[in-house]
Amino acid sequence: MKKYNDTLSREFKKKNIAYPPKDIYLRAFKSQNEMELWARNTPNSEYKLIKTYRICSISGLLGPKRAQGDRQVPEGFYFIEEFNPKSEYCLSLRLNYPNYSDELLGKGKLGGDIYIHGGCVTVGCMPMTNDGIQEIYTICLNAKLNGEENIPVHIYPTRLNKNGMSYLSREFPKDTDRQQFWAELKTAYDYFEKTHKLLPVMYSPDGRYAN
Repeated sequence: MKKYNDTLSREFKKKNIAYPPKDIYLRAFKSQNEMELWARNTPNSEYKLIKTYRICSISGLLGPKRAQGDRQVPEGFYFIEEFNPKSEYCLSLRLNYPNYSDELLGKGKLGGDIYIHGGCVTVGCMPMTNDGIQEIYTICLNAKLNGEENIPVHIYPTRLNKNGMSYLSREFPKDTDRQQFWAELKTAYDYFEKTHKLLPVMYSPDGRYAN
């Protein structure tokens, strides 16, 4: 993975972020098919955008994953819980889906095995192509080896700015569950946009995000 380390090192140097990093963050937007890589030098500093990757394919509709087999890419706040160097999709990073919110708000069997992986096919994962996953896997592994135990991965339906929220209102005008869910996500989205820092993930007793 030397070539990926060399490429990443140059990208980090441009942003005055140490490499290998101690603190990274991934933020994905389903409508835009984009995944952003952010990093910072210290826990109290602001994150800086390092690079934006193209998500090769997205399945399902906008909205959270609520059941096994619904083909949905989850939305919400997750972290990487497993590194798989022997994936059939080149390399893969498993998310901690279902999280606490998913478990309380899901319906029946929820499924699992939601990955960021290589290739360009999906039934609920986020494929990044083989080149993309090799670079992302390299940076995540380096961050973990450098002390970051839980690498956050936040997945949004779209950018939750004024235009994005208007789009969601037009597309799902009568879906109050989705609208409430996206309003919960927007609190964390707005905070990060303003501060380039992350709010701690908190839940209400009924499983709603309470950031």
